Amino acid sequence: MPRFAANLTMMFNEHPFLDRFAAAADAGFEAVEFLFPYEHSPDAIAERLARHGLAQALFNLPPGDFAAGERGIAVFPERFDELKAGVGTALRYAEATGVARLHLMAGLADPADPGARDAYRRAVTWTAERLSEHGLDLVLEPINARNMPGYFLDDFGAAAALIRELELSNLKLQFDLYHCQILHGDVTMRLRALMPLIGHVQTASVPDRHEPGTGEMNDAYLFAELDRLGYAGFVGCEYIPAAGTVEGLGWFAPYRTGSARGDAR
Repeated sequence: MPRFAANLTMMFNEHPFLDRFAAAADAGFEAVEFLFPYEHSPDAIAERLARHGLAQALFNLPPGDFAAGERGIAVFPERFDELKAGVGTALRYAEATGVARLHLMAGLADPADPGARDAYRRAVTWTAERLSEHGLDLVLEPINARNMPGYFLDDFGAAAALIRELELSNLKLQFDLYHCQILHGDVTMRLRALMPLIGHVQTASVPDRHEPGTGEMNDAYLFAELDRLGYAGFVGCEYIPAAGTVEGLGWFAPYRTGSARGDAR
């Protein structure tokens, strides 16, 4: 049975951020993820995780100035030193939270730009090698242009090709069912083909990014397919509740009943 992680950036927004950990645990989640932890101290995040018996499934490396519209800096060669400093910051949070994987956002650039391609490859290689020293995986996520216009990594095939080419054991694919359906469709066959590369899975309904079971995909079938394929990681619930978070958790009831707590790896 899939193990689900509540995405605290999108879910339980009825509460201040640090109070969302308790809300997620009370709702039956065994793990959490979020975009960024950096507005709070590593100790504050770690304390909430320990208090509520939650595993940290994932968070993103520093993306530049997210509030100003930046969506990663890996594609910018002139910001490589900034990227390296950001990795150092993220590692302090990783140590405190026990997370096993971090996501590197690429940035906004033309995928055909050779300078951006070279910078991204260099950033991915350096970051994966740095994380490997700490026993951590690096994951790369293709993101659709509807939600993030101009995002550099906008193709699952391109992400898979880079991962295979670099042959770094801790470099994995972050497979968001929502983004895959919008970008390519044929989600089940892509899951089957790419499962050996997958390090993390996320979900939301298509087209409105609400709760599973409210859109065009057969989300329950896809969750069962993850079991059939032997996926043992967490499925991050990166969706926007259509109404209140708790009011929209009907889809989660059958998975909550039989779930067993596990570690973040």
